[in-house]
Amino acid sequence: MGPKPTNRRSSRESGQAAVESALVLPISVFLILGSLQLFMMHQARVMAEYAAFRATRAGSVNHGNCEAMNHAALAALLPTFRSVRDPAELGEQFKAVRDNRFGDGYMLSTSEDIANEDVVWIYRERPLRSAVPSDEDREFDARFNEPMQLQVTMIYWYPMRIPFADWVIYRMAAASMGVETYLENNPLMPTADANWQPGGSGETLASDVFAKMSANVGANKYLFPIQASHSMRMMTPAKRQYFNQQNCF
Repeated sequence: MGPKPTNRRSSRESGQAAVESALVLPISVFLILGSLQLFMMHQARVMAEYAAFRATRAGSVNHGNCEAMNHAALAALLPTFRSVRDPAELGEQFKAVRDNRFGDGYMLSTSEDIANEDVVWIYRERPLRSAVPSDEDREFDARFNEPMQLQVTMIYWYPMRIPFADWVIYRMAAASMGVETYLENNPLMPTADANWQPGGSGETLASDVFAKMSANVGANKYLFPIQASHSMRMMTPAKRQYFNQQNCF
């Protein structure tokens, strides 16, 4: 009697299953990890909007003081990059970032140390330094004057912490923003190369944000720029001493 064909068929089916698993597994893993990372980014986006409001309000009632604006934004963002189980720890957590750096020991999933990286950049679109009086603004509350507006755009450099999903999303975002092309092996389809080309929207990024994101790609530091804006009437007169530089970073 000849050999039974079942063993060969079973071997072929096993090999086919292995190939199918190799093709499907990366996508399945990305769907799980990517969903988690996107959910966390959505939370960070909501908190960034709140942080922009808090920063604007702090500047409005403190004559445009950058330190007060930065501290207000950082305090609002604490839950998005530090795990705090005990409210008593909040003071220590804030102390670690009060200089607008992530603090010693903060690592990304890539084991990249980002202790010296900025947390937020605050652009003050209005008022411009040239519009701030050099002495006391005696007409600040004059009845027929147009109220001075503090208009803020904040960039939150959100640390992406979910392995695999972080660099896939970051690379795709970098390509869509016009930061960098990615043509190497596609992590979602190991048998093919990716073709992630700039989408032409990079011109909308401020040049310094564009440059930092490009540097982050090269250094494998997945700090995603989340932008939020807010404007509010100045509740206290702007002081020239707080506008020696236009932006707060």
